[in-house]
Formats: sequence, structure tokens, C-alpha cells
Amino acid sequence: MDVMKRLVLLLALPGALLTAAELSAVRSVYLMPMYRGLDQYLANRLTNEKVFQVVTDPSLADAVFTDRIGQGFQLQLETFVPVAKPEPAPAPAPKEGKAPKNKDAQEQDRATLITETVNKLDNPGLNSSFGRGKGTIFLVDMKSRQVIWSTYEPAPNSVGNEMHRTSTDVVNRLMKDMGLQKKK
Repeated sequence: MDVMKRLVLLLALPGALLTAAELSAVRSVYLMPMYRGLDQYLANRLTNEKVFQVVTDPSLADAVFTDRIGQGFQLQLETFVPVAKPEPAPAPAPKEGKAPKNKDAQEQDRATLITETVNKLDNPGLNSSFGRGKGTIFLVDMKSRQVIWSTYEPAPNSVGNEMHRTSTDVVNRLMKDMGLQKKK
């Protein structure tokens, strides 16, 4: 039995070290709007404890705090910092007998692409706060788009003192996971 515990510990250790390394690479964070305004309280705690620099421009952030992940979050990230897409291969030369698309057809293709993007971003279901986890907080790396840290800390209500306590608990847990000591 003792050997099994050691094996589990040895297997878990590299994952813990990897998470700590990923967290230590983060210097600046952006906070997405969160349920009950928790983002404001977290920004205050993160700044006061000097854990991360909180930025108001998401393109300057190494990572982003959010209480919701999924398709809506992915679309928002894409608007903040688009992922570099590989350059498309050059179009093959038109075959004999086929006329290249005229300018009107090309403009219509562009208009269709723009409309599709606008419709996706304007979909209120993707941006809705309804159904959020109401307590789970994620730290997502802006480059890799991977969740590098998360915790579950629900606030009992939206009273200021409770939101402050919740944000303090979240930041304390983050500092512990980063190996930082709380200042006395």
C-alpha cells in the first residue's frame, strides 16, 4: 500500500511542477467580467498582493481570468488576440475554359465572411452570463489557450464583504499554488 502512495505522489509531482512553471511565466493578467462583479474584487486583491500586474488591455496580458470557458469565451479571446493562422496556399491558376471570378463575386464572398463573423459575435447566447459556474475561476494562457490554473470558490451572496472574502480566498490559493508566501 505504501508503494502505491509513493507511485501516485511521483506521478502527480511532474504535473504540479509543470503548473507552477506555467504560473511563474505569467506576469500580467486581464480579468473578464465575472458573475456578481467578482472580477473587480479579484483585481483589487491581485494588485494589493502584487501577484500579477492587472492590465485593462487584453492584448497586453499573458493570461486571462474568467469564470466561464467554452465557445463564447473562445470567440471573445479571438477578438482580443487573434491566433495567427497559417498563410493559405496560393490559388491554382484558372484552368483553360474557366473564367476567374469577377470582382462582384469576390466582394460577395468577402461580405458573406464578414456577416458570418458578425452574427457569431452578436449571438447573445454566446455572451450570456446565464448558466455560468458561479464559483469556478479559470486562468487561461493567452498564447496556448490552455487552462493553467483553476479553483472553485463560490461566494454565498453579492454583499461586498462576502465578495472580498471570496477574492481573498482565491488569491491566497493562487499564491499557495505558485509557492509565494503571504506577506505578514
